[in-house]
Amino acid sequence: MMRDMLDSDKPRERLLRVGERALSTAELLAIIFRTGVDGESVVRLSERLLAHFGGLPGLAKASIAELQVVKGIGPVKAIETKAALEIGRRLIASSPEQKPQVSCPADAANLLMTEMAFLDQEHLRLVLLDTRNRVLSSPTVYIGSLNTSVIRVGELFRFAIKDNAAALIVVHNHPSGDPSPSPEDIQVTRQIVKGGNLLDIEVLDHVIIGRQRYVSLKERGLGFD
Repeated sequence: MMRDMLDSDKPRERLLRVGERALSTAELLAIIFRTGVDGESVVRLSERLLAHFGGLPGLAKASIAELQVVKGIGPVKAIETKAALEIGRRLIASSPEQKPQVSCPADAANLLMTEMAFLDQEHLRLVLLDTRNRVLSSPTVYIGSLNTSVIRVGELFRFAIKDNAAALIVVHNHPSGDPSPSPEDIQVTRQIVKGGNLLDIEVLDHVIIGRQRYVSLKERGLGFD
């Protein structure tokens, strides 16, 4: 339950402390829902709802009746979900030419968190950016265990060259839910950064996504030496 969480860990308090962009999608949903159910926190309920529908795209397609199939989601929470999603849809419709802009690691993580947090295999994706750090695309370039023997840096940059990207952010997930970087993650990062330097395409970060958490290797100074 929300009251069982430390004050500093509650989504509302975290939003006030670090800003809305730093919160996961599940935490933002938890703020809308306010309460969980017996034996389950509101954040965990939100995570389970997102996982059931495969993230925000699936959630947006679900009807109010379909939302209520998930244990703990009654008519009120289903209506709150649809209302929040409709506000987002109207915002997008009001500025169709506007592209998402990435200004910090949290932006990149939140862009892909819902899609990648619950994958059962490692996926490596790129967030390709223009000169103003606006998102051009976010292709999946590799599926499987990340290591230096299988990652072909040239193939990775082919996507960036095709989209005429000025910069990129590497994003991959850890199916275990723990986003702590491994030695292989750091070594792969070094190779990608080196390739970017040769091609004059800036590698801004490597973000590892776990279970509604993320780690920025750039912030930790790993692989960018």
